[in-house]
Amino acid sequence: MVTADLGAGANLNGAIPFPADNAWNTDISDATVDPNSGALIASIGTGGGLFPDFGSGTYNGASIGIPYVVVAGTQAKVAIHYTAYGDESDPGPYPVPPTAPVEGALADGSGGGDRHVLVIDRDNNRLYELGEAYKQTDNSWNATVGAIFHLDSNTVRPGGQPGWTSADAAGLPIFPGLVRYEEAASGTIAHALRFTVSQSRQAYVPPATHWASSNTSTSLPPMGMRVRLKASYVIPSTFSTETKAILQALKTYGMFMADNGSNWFMSGAPDSRWNNDTLKSELGSVKGSNFEVVRMDGLVTP
Repeated sequence: MVTADLGAGANLNGAIPFPADNAWNTDISDATVDPNSGALIASIGTGGGLFPDFGSGTYNGASIGIPYVVVAGTQAKVAIHYTAYGDESDPGPYPVPPTAPVEGALADGSGGGDRHVLVIDRDNNRLYELGEAYKQTDNSWNATVGAIFHLDSNTVRPGGQPGWTSADAAGLPIFPGLVRYEEAASGTIAHALRFTVSQSRQAYVPPATHWASSNTSTSLPPMGMRVRLKASYVIPSTFSTETKAILQALKTYGMFMADNGSNWFMSGAPDSRWNNDTLKSELGSVKGSNFEVVRMDGLVTP
């Protein structure tokens, strides 16, 4: 059995969240193209390139990307106090260590933004995710929202309901869609990824469960929309191993639109081994016109 290492940014050693037939791990390279693909891609931008919203080092004093920590099943659980969306959150306690890395946080713990905290309990196959999280003096945490995902089941969030948000606007788990150096450097990323757009539709498509828009235009992407790098796109042989792995994953598994943000921004975990210049140059050369939308089934609208 594969066992993940422990600690912040720890290797998963080949483990992948959720069963092989889960939507995150499904090969969609031959899936039907959505009939509205052209308009949806145009709304995000055909000329804009992919942007790695992750990397090495810091930006404005904070690490670049969405961090995570792997803990053992013995990690002490602490209280979670919800400051918003408590009625759409899974109640605590959560096994969040006092040293858990916080997205966007500075060295002194301050810093704004989404402040995601992602915790994987490797022994119990659980993923705990918080949004806008702040540690308190008693080691409890204040957060706007929290969700618990079962990594060993296709009943991904037993405590959730259709229409509920999560630490992600789409109601999805964040961690499964992160680009991680460990996987990219191996040459294989065997799951879908995560990206954002600046304008979304008041709708969602499974596996998403929540929308975050009042715009009803059918030309805008709903939460949970999956895009795929076209088969006709030839991955340059000169690209780095990491970039080639990312692009092949986009051909095979695609990426889910999971939140409002900047167009074509891909999410990943910070790691000192990323080469920021290479990532930006190579991924940025891949344009919106190189993508298509996978057919959307089960669209939920107001």
